[in-house]
Amino acid sequence: MDYFSIGMNWFCLAAQSVMQCLFVLRFTGQRLRAVYLPAFLLLMGGLELFAVGVSLPWGLAIGAQLGVLYSFNRLALHSQRSVAGVAALIAIYISQLSFGLVNSLETVLFPGLIGRLLLYPLLVLATCGALALCAACYYLTLQFLSLPQAGQLPFVGVLLLPQLFFLAAELYILQTSYNSLAVNLTPADLGWHLLLFGLQALGLAALLCTLWAYRGICRGFQTQAQVDLLLQAAQAQKTYLAEAQQRYAKSRSFRHDLKNHLAVLDGLLARGQYAAGRDYLQKLESASLDLEPAYQTGNPAVDVLLAEKLGLAAAEGIETEVELALPQPCAVDDFDLCVIFANALDNACQACREVRGAKSIRIVGERQGDFLRLEFINTCREAEPLPPPGVGLGNIKAVAEKYQGAMLTEKNGGFFCLNVLLNIAD
Repeated sequence: MDYFSIGMNWFCLAAQSVMQCLFVLRFTGQRLRAVYLPAFLLLMGGLELFAVGVSLPWGLAIGAQLGVLYSFNRLALHSQRSVAGVAALIAIYISQLSFGLVNSLETVLFPGLIGRLLLYPLLVLATCGALALCAACYYLTLQFLSLPQAGQLPFVGVLLLPQLFFLAAELYILQTSYNSLAVNLTPADLGWHLLLFGLQALGLAALLCTLWAYRGICRGFQTQAQVDLLLQAAQAQKTYLAEAQQRYAKSRSFRHDLKNHLAVLDGLLARGQYAAGRDYLQKLESASLDLEPAYQTGNPAVDVLLAEKLGLAAAEGIETEVELALPQPCAVDDFDLCVIFANALDNACQACREVRGAKSIRIVGERQGDFLRLEFINTCREAEPLPPPGVGLGNIKAVAEKYQGAMLTEKNGGFFCLNVLLNIAD
């Protein structure tokens, strides 16, 4: 191998590694850190030196690159297995596809230039074209896969088999048809390479169509989640309305009988039956307490929701504790507050049901400067890992981001903690 080929190989490796690293960062929704690019370049460079040193077969070298990229996604970016696998497959496939398309054109256009000085600048130009095509394909892939929030890729595992097929087909084409530059091409060879060029172009189109269809599926799930969210809010409003009507009926009945109660109390006091009057007054006080909500947070909608959810929890033997004071007026809409509390309490109750022994739910909330901090703590299985974000946590996170806040989940032994921070500055 001459120095020109060695230099071009290392240039391509560096450029591809940078683009692959940036692509998987954007694909997984991670932020670029200063250490990522140098670390990834060192990994790929070390792998290339090893492959050359032991004369590793080309197919195994590509597989090793795939393994390094997958490991980088898993260990450095902490991506899920399916996300890491799909990101690595797409990154390697696009890289190989771009050079495969350019190789098809080189095979058709360059045979007559072998041995001439003009061949070298044309090879440099073709390599730059392949890298530009690779960057364009990465961009198109991200556009076709664009979602409202980067990194949210539900059921991304369905893309593994199609991407694996695309990559295997491309590697087969490259290995069997482009091991070396042909010197003389017959018309049949020319037609064959043009056919391979068309097949690879169709492979790129199939990739984009697959990602476009997957994006449609994801948006369908998101639309369904929004519908479920609206149904949940509507149910909460119905519960609140029914509770309000019930309390109104009790208040009306109590006011209707109040004159009679006062007359009885006046008669007892007039006859000097003070002990009986005191007992009767205590019964009146107990009856009036029934008219007040079980929880008084400062928000009627949240009060009703807590009474419903925590009432069901208490019936299942779950100990509940509430230390919550919502500011009034509050910049957070009642609808959004109900979304947070309903999803958080549903998840907490579900986790408690899976625990044997004592179980509890604790809610803490207070204003801290321009922010409202809400904390939900519940018992959970001690050996269980932190649960993956589902629809409920996704809804809570969406509300938090709507108010320029954040959501944080953590697990400490047998307790799961959900923290929500909302900006309520006027």
